[in-house]
Amino acid sequence: MGQPVNVGIVGCGAISAQYLQTIDRLPQLRLVAVADLDLDRARDAVRPYAGVDVLSVAELMADPRVGVVLNLTIPAAHAEIALQAIAAGKDVYCEKPLAATAEDAAGMLRAAEAAQVRVGCAPDTVLGTGTQTARKAIDDGLIGRPVAATATMMTPGHERWHPNPDFYYAPGGGPLLDMGPYYITSLVTLLGPVATVIGAASRTRAKRTIGSGPRQGEEIPVTVDTHVTGVLVHISGALSTLVMSFDGTATKAPNIEVHGEAGSLVVPDPNYFDGSVLFSEGREDGWQTLPAAAGYVGAGRGVGLADFASTPAGEEPRTSGSLAYHVLDVMESLLTSAHSGTSVNITSTCERPPPVALIEPLQNIDSM
Repeated sequence: MGQPVNVGIVGCGAISAQYLQTIDRLPQLRLVAVADLDLDRARDAVRPYAGVDVLSVAELMADPRVGVVLNLTIPAAHAEIALQAIAAGKDVYCEKPLAATAEDAAGMLRAAEAAQVRVGCAPDTVLGTGTQTARKAIDDGLIGRPVAATATMMTPGHERWHPNPDFYYAPGGGPLLDMGPYYITSLVTLLGPVATVIGAASRTRAKRTIGSGPRQGEEIPVTVDTHVTGVLVHISGALSTLVMSFDGTATKAPNIEVHGEAGSLVVPDPNYFDGSVLFSEGREDGWQTLPAAAGYVGAGRGVGLADFASTPAGEEPRTSGSLAYHVLDVMESLLTSAHSGTSVNITSTCERPPPVALIEPLQNIDSM
């Protein structure tokens, strides 16, 4: 086992707790510093973890110990923080989406290439046993040639539980840019990159009411579409139907289904790492559960950072910036299609990420 990669985190909001827990139990990573606009929040976040410095953003970027910057800021700040890390000669791994716009994301990738540093991006949930077991079933030919998929996320909106949900309803937010990365990254992992999209979208309310926390009852403006649907035409020829909504109440639709000429799969919620994969050949015995056969066992948010940091130089990480850029391009193009009423060709592409073998325990990640 080689030396661990030193990590500096920028942004200590709600999602940071999950990353901190995972980094703490991964020998491939060592957290050395955190930064946040609210230094008290940063101190509170790392209080359970010894030996972690609380710095300003500028100090963290200048810290020679930091090898990779984990960018957990809000989407609107992703590009700014990533460009600072790149300028400092550091690899950077972003929470999803890669940036608020595809144009910003493209600028990040160009800067990284010029600086000869790497960019990676969440979601890493697709590396868990849920999506990876479904990927293996497809690759093994269990369902025959894939022809179609459906992906559905239907909720009333995050303002019910999040104390500061403003960014979910600002540019860079909305159900598509917030939750779409999980679903579209999973679809690309399962079926390959996308060539064309056709979209439609709506916005049901101009304001949302915060449902919990110190701001409970406060109204916030909605400036993005809150129900987005469309069709993704994969280069492989498979068609994926997507529904992402903050305007529903509940649904019994599977999160993801994949249909092939010889069978169908129900794929677990891509917001999680594990879950049961169901398989049917259309016979009377119905659906059977496939045993976990691929993916990181017991994974948590941050395993993608470890996978990224462990990828040898010259190889494309599974959670690469090019994959995240393609997913962002697909989402942005869906919205463009929705507003124009015409299909949109996707100008970007990416490699279908390499599969993950069944790895247990999680600590063995660096051996792959």
